[in-house]
Amino acid sequence: MRSTWILGAVAAAGVTASIVLYVQKRALEDELAQRTAPSIVASNDPWNAQPSEGRDAPAARAPITLSRGSAFTGKTPELAPDKQESRLERRVRRRAEIAAFLGRGEGESADDYRARIVPLIVGGLAKPRADVEDQRRALEAKAGVTPEQHAKLDAAFQNTYDDLLEYTNHAIADGELTPYKTNVSGMLEYAGGLGTILDGAEGKIGTILTPSQQQTFSDSGFEWGEYLGVLAPWEHLDPPPPPH
Repeated sequence: MRSTWILGAVAAAGVTASIVLYVQKRALEDELAQRTAPSIVASNDPWNAQPSEGRDAPAARAPITLSRGSAFTGKTPELAPDKQESRLERRVRRRAEIAAFLGRGEGESADDYRARIVPLIVGGLAKPRADVEDQRRALEAKAGVTPEQHAKLDAAFQNTYDDLLEYTNHAIADGELTPYKTNVSGMLEYAGGLGTILDGAEGKIGTILTPSQQQTFSDSGFEWGEYLGVLAPWEHLDPPPPPH
């Protein structure tokens, strides 16, 4: 079960890495604006200015003289408070951002969609892919994995990648995975199917590596599910259908 959720989480992250970064960036920008705006206003607000000390300092709280010579002694004007966005409102806004970013635009072809999204997926997964490849290479050397075993693992993984893409494309076409709405039940069903695919991959690994070699990988904290999830060619997925 633990491996099932690892692969499900990593696979979903591989498909949506770009939008996660985009939404997080927007959220941080919103939070930064909320935190810094009051202090900026306060520092530039002449009504809150404090008199300086010294012989030439003006009298404290002196009335402000207007251009026509009259003195203003009324209540300090205040800006209307900004409406605070509720958690549900924020969820609706971010869901709309996801739909606009990962969904098909009006009149956007499948080729146009790929041209827009694929570079983001490839760029977002470039470093994680390099990292897990380095980890596998180091652990294979430590465990004494032979070149023949390495080639057999690659062949087994290619079959797993083909199964992952076929299964995920079906989930996209059926609406289990959709950028246009929140489909929790569909995503859970999709994750369960990924677990089945992973179980098959781990069974193949067990026929290629010896028990002691598998133990070397396990003791290091290496997860084959994470490796497969990151290395799967998610950039070759079918685009989602246009919104209805």
